[in-house]
Order: sequence, then structure tokens, then C-alpha cells
Amino acid sequence: MNIRYRVELSQSERDELRALVSGGKLPVRRLKRMQILLAADAGVADEAIAISVQTSDSTIYRTKKRFVEISLEAALSEGPRPGAARKLSGKQEVQLVALACSDPPQGCARWTLKLLANALVEVIEHPSVSRDTVRRRLNDNDLKPWQQKMWCIANIDGEYIARMEDLLDLYAEPHDPKRPVVCFDESPIQLIGEVRVPIVPKPGKRYRYDSEYKRNGTANLFVMVDANRSWRRVKVTDRRANEDFAVCMRDLVDVDYPGADKVRVVMDNLSTHTASAVYQTFPAVEARRILRRLEFHYTPRHASWLNIVEIEIGVMRRQCLDRRIASRDLLETEVRTWERRRTESGARIRWMFSTQQARAKMAKSYPTPSLKES
Repeated sequence: MNIRYRVELSQSERDELRALVSGGKLPVRRLKRMQILLAADAGVADEAIAISVQTSDSTIYRTKKRFVEISLEAALSEGPRPGAARKLSGKQEVQLVALACSDPPQGCARWTLKLLANALVEVIEHPSVSRDTVRRRLNDNDLKPWQQKMWCIANIDGEYIARMEDLLDLYAEPHDPKRPVVCFDESPIQLIGEVRVPIVPKPGKRYRYDSEYKRNGTANLFVMVDANRSWRRVKVTDRRANEDFAVCMRDLVDVDYPGADKVRVVMDNLSTHTASAVYQTFPAVEARRILRRLEFHYTPRHASWLNIVEIEIGVMRRQCLDRRIASRDLLETEVRTWERRRTESGARIRWMFSTQQARAKMAKSYPTPSLKES
């Protein structure tokens, strides 16, 4: 760099740059160029500017040059950077995408960057392809073939839409204490005990437990949550048979909502979630009394996301059950404490998805009606 560029700011330019620098709400690169120009205008040497601004000599040189030869704005703006040529042509990138979307080689569960790089070399005229090149090109196309996600594919037909819109309209209704909406589901859990006593955490040491464990059986959790207020109930049972479901429904109307005219219960299509389960458990008179105060609303098949209680169960598993619990007594104590604390905190699930949004987002999936409005 033989040419020495001298920066001389006008008073208005100096005042403008100082105000912008003191504001502190600028991209880092633009802010550093402003600091370079202010320091050079004050007569600070390039070596001192590089240290104080924490930048390179070449950046200082380019900033001063663009200021002197072009303008202040040119000095503050990012110059074009050509960068290195792309390793893969457009056709080769298409071949990479096709590979990533195909089945992995026999004996492999999924594609990896190394597998893709090796497979690509075999189909294109290229001596080698790095894993980083493969990663960048896949990232450009928003592809991650090594990641997999389980998804339940629903058959969206008239029944699916009818049940979905019924639930969405139900959630949209204002809270009515006489007709509460309660979402219901069950969740199995294993009772796991320790074989060796865990080591408690100390400064610099995390909590440690042995990989070996003792299986103490299973339990079932019936979970209920009010869709419109901070209330939930978790009931621990040994199983989830007809009798257990029926007793849960009886307690819901007699203990939890004794003053309600009708409790509207949202639940999935499990074989025990029926009125017949109540009749199989109680005498006909008692069963009829319980069912007169219940109104069942079922989620579409393969659409558990429409049941608010699924969100609550996820919260409970993260906050309370994400550990080893050895006995049913301890399980009951822990979920009861969690239930009380969460209710007292005022926590509730605020459902945001509406029928109008469903019709807009899922318009292509809605069945085509045979008769249209005239």
C-alpha cells in the first residue's frame, strides 16, 4: 500500500458520524468504518486504529480510499465481494438434490454428508467433493436428509373436517361455568427405580446416576384440563379400562364440576371413550344420570393435535415426569404437587387456531362439495 490516503471530514460529517456511533444501533461493519474515519480524521495512526477498532490494516486502507476517491457513503457501505467460484454447477447441484431425496445405500439407515459426497463423485465428472460443499448446497435447498420426523398422516375427509371445525368452534366459545369445556386423555408411564444410589451434584460435578435401572411396573395417568381457565386434574390408575374411564367421568361431574349443567368433554377415539363404558360400570339409572351431564366431542382420527390436553401432558412430562420415579405412591405425590402448583400459578393453554384459519391454511385439503352455492 504505497498511497497514503488522508481523511478530512467536514464539521457536518463529523457531527453526523459521532451521533450515529454514540447511538449504537448499527451493523458492526458499518459502525467500525465510522470509527475508522473519525479516528483517521483526528490524526490517529493506522496501527493504533487497528488496535482500538479491532480491525485489519486492509479494512482501514479500503475505507480511507473509498472516502477519498468516491464519497462518505461509499466508504461506509459494504463493497462487492466476488468470493470463490461454486464447486458444483447447476446440473450437479440438481443431481445432489436428487440423491439426497432418494433412498440411502443398502445397509445404511439414512444419508450422511460423507455418503452423499462419495455417491455424488460417482455420478458427476469431479475428482472429489467435500462434505462442507455438500452441506452448503443442501442448506441452500433446505434439505437435511439425515434428520427424520415421525408424522401421522391423516385422511382429511368430510368426517375429519366436521370434527375439526366442531372442536375449533367449541374452543372459540366464551367461558360458561354452566357448560365448561374439559379436554381429556390418558398417558402411560413406567415406574423406574434405581439399582445404585445416584451421586448428588457438587461444584464442578453434575448429578450422576447409573445406567442400570429397575423396572417396577407401569401406571396410567388420566389427565383433564379446562380449556378456558387454569384448572387441571391428574388421576393415577393401574390401567385405563372401561371401569377406570367411567369412574373418571363420574368424578368429573360429581366432584370437579358439581354445579355444571353439562360438561363438554373433548377426547380421542379410544375404544373405552364411549357411553357404553359407563353403562358397563354402573347400574343403568346411575349411568344415565352421569351421561345426562356429559357431552362428548371427539377429535378426528390421527388428529390428537386438536386436543388441548396433549399440550398439557407435554408440559407435565417436561416439568414433572422427566426422571426416574420408582413407585406409584411417589408418582401420585409428585403429580399432585405439580398439578396444585401449576393451577395456583394461573397457567392455562391459550388456543389460537380458529375455524377461519383452518379454512385458509387447509383449503386445498378440504373435500370438494358436490353441491355449490348458487
